[in-house]
Amino acid sequence: MTSVLVTGGAGYIGSQTCKSLSKHGCQPIVLDNLSSGHEHNVRWGPLVVGSTSDQILVESTIRRYNIEAVIHFAANAYVRESVCSPRDYYINNVANSISLLEAVINTGVQHFIFSSSCATYGIPEDVPILETTPCRPVSPYGETKLVVENMLRSYSAAYSLNWLALRYFNAAGADPEGDLGEEHSPETHLIPLAIAAALGTKNSLCINGTTFPTKDGSAIRDFIHVWDIAHAHTLGLQFLLGNSYGGAINLGTGQGHSVLEIVKQIETISKRIIPTYIAPRNFVDPAVLIASPDLAHKTLNWTPQYSQLHQMIEHALSWAQCNPKL
Repeated sequence: MTSVLVTGGAGYIGSQTCKSLSKHGCQPIVLDNLSSGHEHNVRWGPLVVGSTSDQILVESTIRRYNIEAVIHFAANAYVRESVCSPRDYYINNVANSISLLEAVINTGVQHFIFSSSCATYGIPEDVPILETTPCRPVSPYGETKLVVENMLRSYSAAYSLNWLALRYFNAAGADPEGDLGEEHSPETHLIPLAIAAALGTKNSLCINGTTFPTKDGSAIRDFIHVWDIAHAHTLGLQFLLGNSYGGAINLGTGQGHSVLEIVKQIETISKRIIPTYIAPRNFVDPAVLIASPDLAHKTLNWTPQYSQLHQMIEHALSWAQCNPKL
């Protein structure tokens, strides 16, 4: 059984990945300081409470559990917050990743999967976005993700580190089996915010801009089911264990949906009206972000199982209805 250290494994995507790893015969070991993750999400392996900045703790954990690979989710992940508080992002996302990588190299771990983001691309000139699209991040969040990718590239060349950076687009939905869902505080993702407004647990939904150069004026995004992201990490691990590789791969469906389109679908599925109000668009928000998933399919043999928008909404709605106090 392959033992895998999952940093940030108590969070939204990390916990789903732990479940996926367990289903495929791996043993996830979660390292999380629980600043944004939740202890009740850690159900498929032991929890080590601590930070990636604690190199001694990380090295002792790797040795204790005979870790063979690391999947690194632990990071600050709010684009707009990163503009106001870049220090926090460079400390947590970059400096702490250096400490983690030092522990990885010192203990001889050879396989590393990094949770990256489409924010590395910034505002692309063309869609769909390929991995060869120039990376020009427009936020500290995107910049920190790209810095870590470049670190991995350098470490790979110097220390023979086998690595993947999975650049995913807009994570959405909940565990199809109902075990896990979104529990962010604050919540910034569109679908759970819209569902909360539909169910009356939130007064209204803010739509950030209706002046984008799109069909209805609202931003268009490529939404990808969280379980498909989790499964991609499992496939990525299987791939790294059998191949020498270093590079970034997009995770997306190749389909775009506008904010207003999503609001209408949630209203249709929930049979509720969503009160909305319009706020100005933000300069760090691209009009359209749609991935090309071709490289993920070719390299990892990955195809999204829940690629339809209604599936993501239905799973997220079911989770919200079963967990009204979260």
